[in-house]
This record gives sequence, structure tokens and C-alpha cells, in this order.
Amino acid sequence: MPPFPELEGGCVLCATIDRYAYGSLVPRADRIVTIESVDFKTTAQMTLDSEILCDGSLDLIKAAVRRFGREGTDGYDLVLRSSVPPGSGLGSSSTMMVTLTGLLARHYRLPVSEYQTAQLAHVIERQDLGIAGGLQDLYAATFGGFNFIEFTDRVIVNPLRIRDEIALELELSLLLCFTGITRDSARVIEDQTRRTNASTKDTLAGLRAQKDLAVAMKAALLTGALKDFGRLLGEAWYQKKRLSPLISNARIDELYELALSKGALGGKVTGAGGGGYILLFCDFTKKHRVIEALEFAGADVMEIAFDTKGLTTWPV
Repeated sequence: MPPFPELEGGCVLCATIDRYAYGSLVPRADRIVTIESVDFKTTAQMTLDSEILCDGSLDLIKAAVRRFGREGTDGYDLVLRSSVPPGSGLGSSSTMMVTLTGLLARHYRLPVSEYQTAQLAHVIERQDLGIAGGLQDLYAATFGGFNFIEFTDRVIVNPLRIRDEIALELELSLLLCFTGITRDSARVIEDQTRRTNASTKDTLAGLRAQKDLAVAMKAALLTGALKDFGRLLGEAWYQKKRLSPLISNARIDELYELALSKGALGGKVTGAGGGGYILLFCDFTKKHRVIEALEFAGADVMEIAFDTKGLTTWPV
């Protein structure tokens, strides 16, 4: 997240799971664009013959429509939905932006590469709309699979060749625990960015440590040292909390400590923090105890599977 990559270079270890952003685009014979957002239970309509204004309603979608322009096409009907709630920390808004970018690029017959798709989605979300955040979600959703992504003055996506048995064992070892809290990540990110710009000692130390941990966790994953991976995940959470006091809260701490007491080796909150999901690593023989305890505490717990596909579009 800026400004750290520009100053010292950044990296993340990421993987895509079986949760998706879906979209359909049906061409029209007029200049009208209609939008239906299933997640927000909201609809909108506009014409390509007038300026498209972002007015606080479905701005993510309107900004994408505006960025692709009003020339060279008739209108279309968009229907969009996601399999995770907005504000969950699983990159749902960025994944939806990638979905929109893919749909519109295909509609406008633009030959864009994966890197160009992710960069265009980044420009719309971060620059056109001014939504604070990093690059990693956009590139992860576009490319799909296990990746080690490096950020300097450019982005380099390094696909990782994870052996099938390691990926399957990791799947069986992971849980997602929903804290019950959805949040606007911008507030957490803005505080973290302010502290980075001010060279706050603890924030910079936490960022540097997380960068080192991403490298160590990549090595553990590639070599199948999954218990080390789980413990490093817990260390990453400790370091993440140093970035801002808004990243954790009493509910997150309660659920995390409960999971550890029942056998989880480590975990961390996904996304910016402040709510959303906790990703937990558990020995399979103790996983059921962790699930029972968290559900008894009122949390929603789910298992996941990895998906190696990134952005996929097709005609009907």
C-alpha cells in the first residue's frame, strides 16, 4: 500500500479461493445503460449521451462505465453480484472492479493483457474514485492461483508451483471465521497511510516485518512446511496490528484467542482489518474443536477451497 512500496519495495503472498464476483453484460440497441447490483439491492439507469456522474450510489460501477467511454458502442444491461459481503476483507470490491473491467473490455473489443486489466481496474478504483487501498487484490483476482507479487515502481506477479498434496493439505488446515463486522476499509487504510507518511516507528517496523514474513511464508509453502506456515501466519497478525490501533478490536481478539486455545496454530484478519474475516490455520485433527468453539461464540465459520483461475469471461 502506498507510500511504502515506492519507498522500500513491497511484496505479498496470496491465493484465490472459491468465492467470486459475478457479472453479466447484455448489449442493447439503444444508448441506455442499466445496472442492477444484487449485493446492494440497488438499480440505476443512465444514458451514454450524457455525462456520467458519480453521486454516491453504485459509484464503483459508474466509474468503470465512465472510464471506458461513451463512444463506439450502444448501451448495455449489467447485473452484478458477489458471493461474499462487501466490507468482508476478502477483496470483494476490487474483485468486482476486475469483473467489470473484464466485461467492459470484452464489450468494447479491447485486447488487454492480465497486467493491463489489473492496472486499469486499479486506475478506476484508486485514482478515478480515490478509494484508499493497495494493488494486491486487483492483481490477485485478475491472475488467480497462488502468487508471490512484488511491488516497486512496477508490479511483477510470480506464479507459484505448489504441489497438489501441499495445496490439499493447506485447504484442510484453513478456516475463515466471520467476525460479524463489516466495515469501510478506507478509515483503517487512511490511518495506516498517515502513520507511514509520518514515519511512525511501530508502523514502519510492522511493514518491514510483514515483508520479510511474506518471503518466509513463501518458502514454507513451497517446501511443504505447513506447520511453520501456520505459526508464521500468527506472527504476520502480530506485525499487522502494529500498523494501526484500528486494525483489531475486542471482538476480533476474543475470537482469535479462543481459536488458539482450541488448537489453531495461527491466523490473521484478512484485508485492512477492523472486521471481516479471520483466516485461521489449524491442525486437521483439532479443526472440528476450533469450529465448534467459534460457532458457540456466535461466529460464522466456513471452510474454503483454492481456485487457480483468475478473471474469466465468455460469450453466450
